[in-house]
Formats: sequence, structure tokens, C-alpha cells
Amino acid sequence: MFKDKAIIRVSLLSVFAYLLYYSYSYENETSQDYFKSNLLASRNTDRSLTIDLGNGLCEWQPPIYDIPEEIDFYKTAIVGFPSGDKRMIFVQMEALTNWAAKDEWDFEFLGMTNNPFIKANYPHHEGIWGWEDAADQIVMMIRNIRRSMVEYHDILWDIGYAKTWDQANMFLDNLYSERPPLEDFLAWRDLRVIDEVHWYGWFIDYWMEAGLLRDIFTHKITTQEHWNLLMMPTVYPKSSVTYEKIVGDQVVTPTYDPHCVEDVSGGCEPVAVISAEKLADYNEGPAETRKIAQVLMNNEKMAQWVISEDAWHCVWEELIVNRKGLKTFLERPHTEEEYNFSAEMLEEMLHELDRLIAKYGSEEWNTKATANRVVELLIWHRGLIQTELDEVNAGTRVLTDNDILGPKERLQRKVKKLEDEIFKKTGDKETAQADARHLVRRHSKEKKDYTEYFEALNKALHKRRREKNKEESLERGEILKRRLSKRLK
Repeated sequence: MFKDKAIIRVSLLSVFAYLLYYSYSYENETSQDYFKSNLLASRNTDRSLTIDLGNGLCEWQPPIYDIPEEIDFYKTAIVGFPSGDKRMIFVQMEALTNWAAKDEWDFEFLGMTNNPFIKANYPHHEGIWGWEDAADQIVMMIRNIRRSMVEYHDILWDIGYAKTWDQANMFLDNLYSERPPLEDFLAWRDLRVIDEVHWYGWFIDYWMEAGLLRDIFTHKITTQEHWNLLMMPTVYPKSSVTYEKIVGDQVVTPTYDPHCVEDVSGGCEPVAVISAEKLADYNEGPAETRKIAQVLMNNEKMAQWVISEDAWHCVWEELIVNRKGLKTFLERPHTEEEYNFSAEMLEEMLHELDRLIAKYGSEEWNTKATANRVVELLIWHRGLIQTELDEVNAGTRVLTDNDILGPKERLQRKVKKLEDEIFKKTGDKETAQADARHLVRRHSKEKKDYTEYFEALNKALHKRRREKNKEESLERGEILKRRLSKRLK
């Protein structure tokens, strides 16, 4: 029976690859004449599918990007905190089925298509629910929180984020006659990272609890009104939308994101939790690919397109060992080591992980396989961060002023620097300590408030990122159009 199904699946795939590759245009042309013209054009293509060679062997080939609207898929949204890891998961799904994934922003800017896999950062402010009601199930990607913080900022850098102070100022087009000093910029950046630590845990809660609305910073169940404000961080600064100001003492009825209630047929709670880091591991990777494949086997509408189980290991090997397919974070420069984190920042991460581990390891949750996987991964990540914290405390990992330090550590370093300068001049350690603390306190009182500047900078960067997302989506759409046009000639 399974053998017959496999033969049918391969035959169907061959037909669609042969007849309909690049047959769908982004103008949603679906007339019979249009498909007939593509049928003639496709007969000249040498494009082949990921090939199951039998006996556990395979050969990777690119997926089909223009997907017939007639196919009824059971679709999967791959969600995760902004980083490059989701790509590692969706390229596995593409290779396992031969159908292409699509980014949430491409749905938003290019329109709806029949792609069975959706890559999404939602509800993070770098994401958007652009795919309407297309998804049927959710797969959540979890990556080490420490690495996520750096990867997130590096991705922003790739699409126009300002990693250095000079470049940051360029985005404001000299709107302000005076810009803050570098130390203020670094302090602002550190505070953003602390906020993102809370966004990381809030993101996991959102999906694990099927879209239950919570405050980002207190993790309390919140109202739809408060949620709407939180979802616009560049419009409403954090200080103006605190839980205390918006919700206060009112009794809150648990409310769920309408998208999760109405737009995902199987609900927003993940059916699986995947680790891209383990996927990249030569010992544990094949088992992670198996988890991904099993998710696709959940429903016959998708299962019929999945390559033979004997070839799953080979798919992993083609993508991870042989580096076939789209570039992933494995090809990115190892920028994670460009930054160190202070003990203050690492402890903030550990605190968030402890909260999540305690929550999803509790009796309320520990009967669920997905919750147990979350706990397993976070305990692993916690151990790595604890090791780094021990190195920082022991002085074997040396910090610089450009590292991500946090407000307390940055203040302590400033006091210590002044203290050393005064001691060199006076030779009196006690006087140097007292004078340094006095000077820092006085400087804090006299310090100019650059809040308006940084709020403007944040808005400018956010606008730039949105524009870049749109530019890249439109560029991808044009590439597909050109390919289709070339085949029709």
C-alpha cells in the first residue's frame, strides 16, 4: 500500500514539475489559456525534483516556486523569534516535499499564493501576519536566547539597521543639530537588548498558549486594547504603555489573538518545537529532520508529497553536510563572538529562561510533548549561558565598552575609569573613589535628555526596515516574473 502511494506521489510530482513549474504569476492569472501556454513552455525545462535514488540515497534539487492553486495542501507556518534559523527549517520542508516556502512579508506585499510553508516572525514587531488564513498548523523554532539577541541585531544590520553610531545618525538625515555622545547610544542599545530578552520569552508564551494575549514585560494576561498598543512599539514608547498605566487594577478576562481564533485551522499552539542548532549538529541533526518530516506526515494532504522515509537522512545530509540549497545562518560570518555580554545581561537572560523552564515544566504543562521539548532546549541553553557567566565573573572573558553591558555594568565601568584617572593624579585611593562617584552623580543630574532623539531614531530604523522588507519582496517577485517570462518565449 505504502509502495503504491509512493509511486503515485512520485508520478504526481513529476507531472506537476513537468507541466507547471513557474506556471503561476504574481498577477494571479489563472485562465485555462494561461496554463496551456505554460504547459508548452514547461516541456523545454530540464528542471528536476529532489530525487529519491533508493536505498537511502537522494539528490537535492530546488523546489517548485510557482505552485498550482488547485492543490489542497495542509499548510505549516514556521514561527520563531527573528533570526536566520527558520530558514534552516523551511529548506528542510522544501527538500522533503519539493514545494517552496514563502515569507510573511512576501504574502503582505506580493499577494496570496498557494505555498504550503510560511516563514513568520509574528507577533514580534519585526513580523506581520501577512498570510491571512492560509496556515493549518504551527511549528515553532527555538534558538539559544543569547545567540538570538546577536543574530537578531545582525539581521537588522543586513537590512539597514545601524550597528555603529555614525551609521545610526545617517538615518535621521541630520534632523537633529546635536546628536548624543557614543556612550548614550551604547546605553540605548543595551536597553533595547534587555527589552528583546522579554520579547523572547513573551514570543514563546504567545505560541505555546495559542495566542493568549499577555503583557511583554510583566507577562500578565492583558486586554485587547493594551495588546494593540504593545504591537506598535515605534508609535507608543514602552514608558507610555506599561501594564500599570493601561490595565491597572481592572479584572482581565483571558483574550486570544483573533488570528489564532479564526485564521489557523488547527489552532496556534505548535504541533512541534524544532531546534535549528540541533538540526545543524552532525550527531543530532538527522533526528531533527525526522521530526520535521513527521510534522508533514500529520495530514494526508501534505503526507502524499513527502519523500520516502528512507531518504530523510539523505535530505539532511544534502542540506547540512553538503550545503545544498539556500544560504542559512551556517553560511553567515561568525558574528556572535563580536559581542560579549556582561554578567548583568546574562543574568537577565537566565532569569527569563528560569521563568519559562518553571512554567512549562509544571504539572499544568509537563504532559505535553511540545512543553517538554521547550524545557529540554531551554535547560540546554541555560547551561551554555551559565558557563559564559562564570567566565565573565572569573575575568577570563574580558569585556569592553562596546560590548552589551547593561545600565548597571556601564555605570560601574564609568565610575572605575574616573577613579583610576583621579588616583593617577592624586595617589589617594579613598579620595579617588569618593570624587569619582561624586562626578558621575553630578554628570547624571546635568546630563541632557536624548529620549526624543532615540525615539526618532527607532522610528526611522523601523521605517527603513519595513521599506527594505518591501523592496526585497518586490525584487523576489520580479525574479520569478522574469523566469516565467523567459520560459514563455
